Amino acid sequence: MTAAPAPDPKTPVALVSSMRNEGIHLLEWLAYHRVIGFDPVVICTNDCDDGSDLLLDCLAALGVVTHLPNPLSPGTPPQASGIARAMAHLVAHLDSDEFLNIATDDTSGADPVQTLTARAEDAHAIALPWRMFGDNGHRTWPGETLPAFTACEPAPDPATVKFKSLFRFRDFASASDHMPTQPRIDAPLAVNAAGEPLSSAALHGPPRSRYKPVETAIRGGAVVNHYATRSTDVFLLKNDRGRGMGPPSDKYHLGSKWHARANRNDVQDRTILARWPEVAAELTRLRALPGVAKAESTCCDWFAATTTRRLTTATIARWTKKAAA
Repeated sequence: MTAAPAPDPKTPVALVSSMRNEGIHLLEWLAYHRVIGFDPVVICTNDCDDGSDLLLDCLAALGVVTHLPNPLSPGTPPQASGIARAMAHLVAHLDSDEFLNIATDDTSGADPVQTLTARAEDAHAIALPWRMFGDNGHRTWPGETLPAFTACEPAPDPATVKFKSLFRFRDFASASDHMPTQPRIDAPLAVNAAGEPLSSAALHGPPRSRYKPVETAIRGGAVVNHYATRSTDVFLLKNDRGRGMGPPSDKYHLGSKWHARANRNDVQDRTILARWPEVAAELTRLRALPGVAKAESTCCDWFAATTTRRLTTATIARWTKKAAA
């Protein structure tokens, strides 16, 4: 079986996400990824309480996004269902706390996403390593992610790093939120963000989250800035939301293993802010569209009210793991 031709740099590259109660983050995430070259953007929602589904309906009516309300059968992981229903084009799956940061010295005017796909040439999957960004000392939500959360781990840790992927979905029968699986072609090519080849073993079998050799996979000039904690209140309210790929756990407790892994404030990195003027302009444009600012305000009001109601002293104590003696 012959491989598919290399994607034209101008071929639409879709961004897919599954969200629940992410309305306070949605417009910034959307504006940033539109600025760097993702289009179309497909967002699946499930059981939203905060009004973000109505915000997305508004954006969808204006042609900005495709919104797929995603009613779930009992026991169906939301992300798995959303991906299956939303795939179209070369695609990446990024959550609302994940921002793709592509280093580029391209002077041609190409969008960063176009530059990334051009580097990959005829690859079927591009490995995009997580880089963990911490809370920057913010106990309460400051209103924006990118300018406020600049503290992070020095670099992706080879021992623990997980990856997201940008891939040609038509060459795979399935995908998780981390990478495609069940290739439809004989020899799928996986590469890092510089186009260097990686093992394709992770693309076969059950869903996985790490490419190998990891030392090669983590280099190449693109990372997913993973703002998994943001502020303390945002992090703790994830206990109410549950986990997109499974049942609730103590993952979102302060002091949990995940909190310790994700809340990295070792160094400062502001490289993603190089595009902030464009992002801010796009945010202004989006909020000026009919109904958008009002719908976003509803989400912000819900967050404020829910924070006051849920994050009592007793609840915070219950969602905080005691340090071992």
